[in-house]
Amino acid sequence: MLNRSAAENRINAFAPTDARDLRVAIVSDAAPERNGVGAYYRDLADHLRNSGASVGLIAPRYRAGTWHGGFRLPLPGDPTQKILVPSWSLVSRRLDRLRPNVIVVPTPGPYGMLGMHLAGRLGVDLMVGFHTHFEALTDLFQHWGLRAQIANLYLRTCHRLLFSQSRLVLANSADMIEVARSIGARRVGLMATPIPKRFLDRPVVAANPDLKRILFAGRLAPEKNLEVIVEAARRLPDMEFVVAGDGPLRPWLEAQCVELPNLNHIGWVKRDRILTLIDHVDALVLPSRIESFGTIALEAMARARPVLVSPACGILSWDLLNRGIFQIRDDEHLADTLARVRDLDPALRERKARIAREAAVEINRRNLQHWIGILRGDHERSIDVEH
Repeated sequence: MLNRSAAENRINAFAPTDARDLRVAIVSDAAPERNGVGAYYRDLADHLRNSGASVGLIAPRYRAGTWHGGFRLPLPGDPTQKILVPSWSLVSRRLDRLRPNVIVVPTPGPYGMLGMHLAGRLGVDLMVGFHTHFEALTDLFQHWGLRAQIANLYLRTCHRLLFSQSRLVLANSADMIEVARSIGARRVGLMATPIPKRFLDRPVVAANPDLKRILFAGRLAPEKNLEVIVEAARRLPDMEFVVAGDGPLRPWLEAQCVELPNLNHIGWVKRDRILTLIDHVDALVLPSRIESFGTIALEAMARARPVLVSPACGILSWDLLNRGIFQIRDDEHLADTLARVRDLDPALRERKARIAREAAVEINRRNLQHWIGILRGDHERSIDVEH
């Protein structure tokens, strides 16, 4: 068994290096503009390119309200998302031009499965990023009935296929490593999460010492536990709650906003506006029921904002980051945690936020070094080879 401290320490094993010898294809079903997995690989691609690597990010795109990248199918239970079936010939031609020495697949959808097949055809290493326990998410949609069972079977089958063909599976928390093993992964390692370069380079804007404006940003879906945010707005009328995102619960949330003047839904926010949005609030909350990591929390930490997360968030499994996070305790409602953090000495909150910023900068540095090392194949020290 690999404990979380030992796993995290292995990310420190690689010395600083450049990536000019790497040609990396990332084949993903996640559009960079629409969710945390898409954002992860756009940010990783940017950092790798900045280190000299040649990177091709092959994924659907979502621009001006329209999906691009293949034949569109509806995603059951969420009309705001689509499953896209890519053009085999277009993806194949892009890979032929790039001539990758490794292909990274982070999703079990049509793009990911095509990426797996083409890695085998080209004879290059396949690496799998395991970010989301989709099978657990389908358990939250029991009202789908037979569709939920079919979705669960499909996802588990695709993950098993991906894991069986991969040189290495990377997961973003110690708990997700165990889930990957249970599905069939044989060689598993830990990955951290990159942060957009501008979040690190732009000077931090000081937060309001009075903790008045609270942000949630993410999909409006059952796993995000939006009910507690609405209840917190009801219990704390002196705080303003800003919700950014889209998803199947949008109509319900908008109805709650009509009743609560301090609850505001601002819709989907483009990724390049997230930094400004974070800089204009006093704290970020992530009270999810299921959250394998929580990228938005790390981004808020990078901007030195207090971050409050539920025990279900995988970001808490990172000791380096945990010290900069306020955890919503099992015996607390989100409203109680917000009141507790609000009543702290502002100097203590500011110190915690500074710790969070420093931890985010450091985890980003370590993660880039780690990825460069494992993409090269220097991964023996970074994985737990015991199944």
